[in-house]
Amino acid sequence: MMKISSFPEVFMTTYLPVPSTPEEPLSAILNTLRLQVREPGSYVGENLSQFNGRVYGGQVFGQAVMAAWASVAEHYPQREIHSITAAFMRPGDQHEPITFDVEEVNDSRSFSTRRVHASQFGKTILSCRASFQEIQPGIEHSSEVPVAPEPQELESSVDFFAGFSHPASKHMHMTNAIDMRHVDGPIWVKPARKRDSHTLIWFKTRNDVPQGAPQLLHRALLAYATDQFMLEPVMRRHGMFWLSSDISLATLDHAIWWHRNVDMSDWVLAELDSPSAQGGRGLSVAKFFQHGVHIATMAQEGMTRSRDVL
Repeated sequence: MMKISSFPEVFMTTYLPVPSTPEEPLSAILNTLRLQVREPGSYVGENLSQFNGRVYGGQVFGQAVMAAWASVAEHYPQREIHSITAAFMRPGDQHEPITFDVEEVNDSRSFSTRRVHASQFGKTILSCRASFQEIQPGIEHSSEVPVAPEPQELESSVDFFAGFSHPASKHMHMTNAIDMRHVDGPIWVKPARKRDSHTLIWFKTRNDVPQGAPQLLHRALLAYATDQFMLEPVMRRHGMFWLSSDISLATLDHAIWWHRNVDMSDWVLAELDSPSAQGGRGLSVAKFFQHGVHIATMAQEGMTRSRDVL
């Protein structure tokens, strides 16, 4: 089993202790999460290559999780992140490193709260609040797992991107570390067959996360993965698809509540729906299930503009 270094060693190595893998494209994702330590409470992260030249929101979201954890782990190594609420302020430049500054808001007997500000060129591109809790016993119940076909019965996004002749598709095949399998069919190149905001998506990392990786890393990878499909319920309801030239999309805010441990090397089922869309904004809410239990809940509002209604 791979040994994960403890947090006090971080400042001797100058990087957060994220395990490595030779397997691409996961290796590139882990490298972006392995933030450089400038000083306690301040970190720097590099960016993944993107077809549109902008920083992928899920990347900076995952990096913010890592930065918040680093501030907590020095004194409270047993506390696990259980929620984060983020606001995306402006698009990021993929050619400019991102600085993450962490504010220690509160440390109580059971909880720690941190604010993280991610910036480029002296301007904030993301601001978030993260909460951590000691592992404790308590009351428990879980939402019922929706009925869905097994992921092995569905088309893989990896195979689709490999076989579709388009520059964006080729880039996704080379760089996207997530395998997605849509129960109702993907909406990358055409609208959904049925205009329904409810949808189910299986997903996991294409390569196994290194053995012994901490739960924090799996939770950061969940944050990284989900930003690429959270707005799909809105898009499906209104006949939108990703390669359409008539739409404009951007994440405005994203909240995650982790309820139980997640293994990103294994299949996760997302159940998504959109309760409302108005004024060029759409809201999506998702429940995530693994091994028969409800592991996380998310909500995301995004800009969802269409030239058809301008």
